[in-house]
Amino acid sequence: MIDFSVEPEFQAKLDWMDTFVREECETMDLLFPEQGAQFDPDYAAAKRHLKPLQEEVKKQGLWACHLGPHLGGPGYGQIKLALMNEIIGRSSWAPVVFGTAAPDTGNAEILALFGTPEQKQRFLGPLMDGEIVSCFSMTEPQGGADPDVFTCSATLDGDEWVLEGEKWFSSNAKFAAFLLVIAVTDADKPLTERMSMFIVPTETPGIEIVRNVAIAGDFDPENGHHAHIRYNKVRIPYDHMLGERGGGFKVAQARLGGGRIHHAMRTVGMCNRALDMMLERAVSRTTKGKMLGEHQMVQEKIADSIIELEQFRLLVLKTAWMIDEVEAGRMKPGAPRKHIGMCKVAMASVYANVVGKALEIHGSLGISLDMPLAKWYGGHMSLAFADGPTDAHKSQLARAYLKRAKPAEGMFPTEHIPTRTAAALARYPHARDA
Repeated sequence: MIDFSVEPEFQAKLDWMDTFVREECETMDLLFPEQGAQFDPDYAAAKRHLKPLQEEVKKQGLWACHLGPHLGGPGYGQIKLALMNEIIGRSSWAPVVFGTAAPDTGNAEILALFGTPEQKQRFLGPLMDGEIVSCFSMTEPQGGADPDVFTCSATLDGDEWVLEGEKWFSSNAKFAAFLLVIAVTDADKPLTERMSMFIVPTETPGIEIVRNVAIAGDFDPENGHHAHIRYNKVRIPYDHMLGERGGGFKVAQARLGGGRIHHAMRTVGMCNRALDMMLERAVSRTTKGKMLGEHQMVQEKIADSIIELEQFRLLVLKTAWMIDEVEAGRMKPGAPRKHIGMCKVAMASVYANVVGKALEIHGSLGISLDMPLAKWYGGHMSLAFADGPTDAHKSQLARAYLKRAKPAEGMFPTEHIPTRTAAALARYPHARDA
């Protein structure tokens, strides 16, 4: 039986989180609104305000809850993590306050699974304590997320790896203490065995940030936080490979499934906030002698948003439940894969629709920076590209279902009514007798 309920003790934690995020994390959004401010280790005023909030989260036992018990975490499971992330999604600072900011969450999982004891002490410990941030450096300028055209390489030279090539959209690189880099180690092998994953400390000579690319929603077009990086013969020790040689895809996959669910539920949280704004505006503003909420077009926008958001929320929760069922041994590994893809595909569309309708109902105020809606609508369209382009996931999902389909045996489709009726009459020749 599918069950999304939680015990009263955990519900009390969710209630505490909801109040805390609204009162404290959303306040940090207002005090320190600069894009990427959450990840800047040199932003003294923000760090001074942040630390007591993180300590309060730790006292509540809610710090860095994304790690399972085998990695030193509380082992809440994906249903509980989804419900937590729904609340965290209301605020841009909340993930940092709760120790669950991307890409640090996925990078922490990779280090916990594949790092050496020394690497865990040097990088994972400070990362989990919120003292440093990290970067995942995978996509490339010439081909985006298509690994078929990756050229950034790592060549073995004695007891060192030499990295050479360029990477694109390496988020938070300018703040990171280390980068996780996927590079070609065996160009002649099949795609799934061609690349390996490396941990690269950012103080290593040869790392060049060509530009910090800004996106829609950034305040400064000349100083974004998605780096174009050039690796100029960057030398790292032999043991800085994570996982096996040629196992880069396997290592990368360790960070994606749960992360996509968390992103999806944070999207639900942000959309819930936009819906709240929509409803408030509809009962506060009068036009043509009536409240906005009394106009049918406004009612349609509200109803569509409620329905679409509820559908998406239930899809995400079902997917989280399926992941928990796999962990419990009641489902086969890989069973949630198609549903994870569905969440990824639907996420950006739901976000754009709900936030867009909230923006429309607010009119000129909605597109101004006096409200957060315009920034959200612009900046979070990146959801369509994060963790791989949406089109690729749609194609993958369709192919998975097409494999299950069988061609019709005759001239007409299986559901052809005359053909089925003839078969039914052949089976029951006297069924229509008076």
